[in-house]
Formats: sequence, C-alpha cells, structure tokens
Amino acid sequence: MAEILRDLVFDYTLRNVALGSALLGIVSGVLGCFATLRRQGLLGDTLAHAALPGVCLAFLVTGSKESVVLLAGAAVAGWLGTLVLLRIVRDTRLGEDAAMGIVLSTFFGFGIALLTFISKRNDANQAGLDKFLFGQAAALVTSDVVTIAALGALALLLVAVFFKEFKLLSFDPEFAASLGFNTHRLEVLLTSLTVVAVVIGLQTVGVVLMAAMLIGPAAAARQWTNDLGRMIALSALFGAASGVTGAVLSVTEASLPTGPMIVLSLTAIVVVSLLFAPARGLVWDWARQRRHDRDLAPPLAAVQTAAPERGQP
Repeated sequence: MAEILRDLVFDYTLRNVALGSALLGIVSGVLGCFATLRRQGLLGDTLAHAALPGVCLAFLVTGSKESVVLLAGAAVAGWLGTLVLLRIVRDTRLGEDAAMGIVLSTFFGFGIALLTFISKRNDANQAGLDKFLFGQAAALVTSDVVTIAALGALALLLVAVFFKEFKLLSFDPEFAASLGFNTHRLEVLLTSLTVVAVVIGLQTVGVVLMAAMLIGPAAAARQWTNDLGRMIALSALFGAASGVTGAVLSVTEASLPTGPMIVLSLTAIVVVSLLFAPARGLVWDWARQRRHDRDLAPPLAAVQTAAPERGQP
C-alpha cells in the first residue's frame, strides 16, 4: 500500500492516469445523476458514439493529432448529435429511446466509415486514432490532465449555477415550464454539459465504455440516498474512486488496459450498492422481509388454530 501511494505521487504516468481518471469520474458522476433521474440511460452512449466522426473530421481537416484539436472536433460532433436528438424528440412521434438509437447508429456508422477511409490513406500520422474507440489512459500527459480539469471545472461551475433549474427539469419539467422556464434551452444546456463529460472521457475509457462512467456512479449513489445533493456528492466520490482504483490496477498489472479496469472497479461499487445500501439494498430488503414474516408467524398460527374452535356449536 505504501508503495502504491508513493507511486501515485512520484510516478509520472500513474499520477497522470489516476488524476485524469479521477477528474473524469467526478464530472461524469455529477452529470450522470441528471441523466439517470431523467431515465436517459442511453444518453452517454449516444453522445459518445456521436463524437467519433468529429474526431475523424478534425484530423482530416487539420492533419493534427493534438488532443485539443481532436477533442474540439468531438465536442462539435457531440453537440450536433445533441441538437439532432432533441429535435427528433420534439418534432416527431418517436420516443426518446428510439431517437437515441437513431443518433447513435447513424453518427457511429459515419465515424467508422471515416476511420476506415483514414486508415487506407498513405499517411503515417493517422496511426492511433482508433484509440478513441476503447481509450488509452496510459497515454495521458500533464497537458491532457490540465485540459480535463479545465473543461470539467467549467461543466461543474455551470451545474452549480443552474442547479435549481436542472433539479426542477429532472423531476417535473411540466411544472418548470408552467413557472416560465424555457425547458428546451435548459435541456440543450444540460445535454451539452453531458457532451463535455463525454469528450473528456474519450481518451481515458473511449467511445464504447463512456456510457458506464455516466450511469454507473449515479446508479450506485441512488441506492444510498433520496436527496439529490447527497446523491451528486456520492456519485462524484464513486466515480473518482473507480478512476483511481482502475488506474492503479492497470499499472500494477501491465497486461490490463486502464479503461476496462476503471469500468470493472465501478461495476464492483454498483454491485455492493445494490446489495448492501441500507435503504434499497437487496440484502437489507431480504432481511426486513424475513423479519416481517417472522413477526407475522405467531399471530397467523394462533388465528389458524382458533378457526376450528369458532366453528364448533
């Protein structure tokens, strides 16, 4: 343990990976709470897949593989995917889940086509673009961590400023509209902030696993509390813990990729929460049901014994 703590402080690679993963866990954990409460479990998956063609187009236009350039392209594509998604839900008879499926498959298919096109060009500089599919946290450098921190801080600041509005939108959008709030603009803003979380997670866990980082911490935190503020705090804590744990496991065992180890660490937290959270945990529900059945057993037995006696003359 002491050696691991020392490496977290002094080892350049592990420090960057752990810090970047923890920041991603905090930001995605906070924003994932609103997606979970609004029953938008596929939102993170949709926006992550929608960001892929933006990465490819940014490379084709600029010829650069600088993280800032590629993430800017991902942000633009993800934001366009957001607008298309909200437009489909607003102007058609399709449900939100169907709209998410359409946006996810269309944008991701376009992204894969662009990746294939780029891979067939005689351009050695294109190598490594496919890392955005599954992430490559071990390649994080200090400038990447600074970018994640800056974008994450901006997203969290906007969440703090619009917390009451987002809370009202998540629980009762009709009431929010009756109070005069522009719910469409609030939805665009909240979903755009989710795009920010997705963008900063592409390098760490990639397109495929990003949905878990948005939904997992929030789903675990929901089991422990009914208060939104506490849920957000717990979700951020669980996201950060899974990021650091996954980073440490991936470095100590060189054959294990960082992204999947972060998601598996998060899965362990979700499973423990589902089983042992005091208010909602399955184990506690089972124990309460057993206690309830045991309390009812003696009175029920007495009623069954007394029934024949009442039938006698």
